[in-house]
Amino acid sequence: MTSLNQPPQAKPAIRSILIALMLAIFLGALDQTIVAVSMPAISAQFKDVSQLAWVISGYMVAMTVAVPIYGKLGDLYGRRRLMLFGMGLFTLASLFCGLAQNMEQLVLARIIQGIGAGGMISVSQAIIGDIVPPRERGRYQGYFSSMYALASVAGPVLGGYMTEYLSWRWVFLINLPLGLAAWWISHRTLVGLPVPQRKPVIDYLGTMLMILGLTSLLLSITFIGQGQSWRDQQVAGFLGVALIALALFVWHERRTPEPLLPMHLFANRNAVLCWCTVFFTSFQAISLIVLMPLRYQSITGAGADSAALHLLPLAIGLPMGAYFAGRMTSVTGRYKPMILSGAALMPLSILGMAFSPPGAELLSGVFMLFSGIASGMQFPTSLVGAQNSVQQHDIGVATSTTNLFRALGGAMGVALMSALLLALLHDSLPVPVMGQPLIGEGSSGNVLLDSLSAVQGPALQSLRAELLLTFRHLLSISAAVSLLGLAAALAMPDQVLRGREDKAR
Repeated sequence: MTSLNQPPQAKPAIRSILIALMLAIFLGALDQTIVAVSMPAISAQFKDVSQLAWVISGYMVAMTVAVPIYGKLGDLYGRRRLMLFGMGLFTLASLFCGLAQNMEQLVLARIIQGIGAGGMISVSQAIIGDIVPPRERGRYQGYFSSMYALASVAGPVLGGYMTEYLSWRWVFLINLPLGLAAWWISHRTLVGLPVPQRKPVIDYLGTMLMILGLTSLLLSITFIGQGQSWRDQQVAGFLGVALIALALFVWHERRTPEPLLPMHLFANRNAVLCWCTVFFTSFQAISLIVLMPLRYQSITGAGADSAALHLLPLAIGLPMGAYFAGRMTSVTGRYKPMILSGAALMPLSILGMAFSPPGAELLSGVFMLFSGIASGMQFPTSLVGAQNSVQQHDIGVATSTTNLFRALGGAMGVALMSALLLALLHDSLPVPVMGQPLIGEGSSGNVLLDSLSAVQGPALQSLRAELLLTFRHLLSISAAVSLLGLAAALAMPDQVLRGREDKAR
């Protein structure tokens, strides 16, 4: 009877649950960007700027730390239960965000919201690993990458309109109908997923050590990105705690019978190389999303709306590259050629942006489009490669580890590139910038743009020419860093994906 009932469940599963999974990805990614344009309104109402940066950073840190935990719990308890929990927590926290009466309540609610978002993003991708053969996963992961790109573009636009015409609270309250719809669809469609038959054993000590280590690491990275020196007492303290906690975590995981993150996975050469590729791809993509609009605004004097449009080619290129790589991976059964092509295109496109004037919008747009395509070709294929490299019972952990490396790459990219930019600009700007966040609480919301507003006439033109050269050096360094991702792609074995196309239909 079991064998007779299995085929009818497997065929509609992919189509019926895809909407719920894509909506979960969209919501989790949307709240990374939708809040940015609402920051001045939030700080104005609460009259508090000291904790303003943590409205975004708290969400990102919590989401990153939660991702690997959800991966293991999904392997132990089943992914349907974890997906519904993550969606429910995210939606409830969104309500608390919208009702917050002070900055402390808002930051706390954002942290809880990030914990829920980590589950939605991580478990969604692991579910695809459960129901789709590796050869077909690239196509579906490409859809997810498109959702990421759409959310990145839609976030600032939706946030701006709701803040302008409704209230900043609707930036969070909009998640209520969307989150409830996603929860209801998931509850009805996420049936028939594999449920582990083994007795769950939770590694409590490993979980606490990972939370402590990753949180300390991400906090230190965030402070560095805000302009603090790594030698600062607070930053050095967090780095020290991170080093000790993560070292103890590795020591403990090697000895516990049911580890949170099996260390044997890091002996898997192909999986590690896929994670390295994801790390460096995210390093470039996220830092470019932050720095390119800033470059355009500071050098041309354009407004925030024009800067957002300037970023559009990169956002368009992401789903293009993801869709193409996903289809080619399904056709050929190989993922390395797509990863290698994207890794080779990335440094060339970044160098093209470095040496194209911001005012030459067409030329700059072409190179930004290429960089988006390069990122899109690597994100879904690297995940598929990592999933293909491990046993089925480790799919959840492999997926969550991929997402962890992706999040760490983005966090380190923004932090290190922002810190490097502030260091390069230290002697150029008319007011000191070191020790200040790049995205701060000034009249424009940005310390660089606020500094430029203090300069007029020929001095401003001279400063902008110097800024052009500074950003050229910064992007050249970014291109050099991307060569590390190319090296990882070159070292990657050229494996054939398991599964046949007809099994996914």
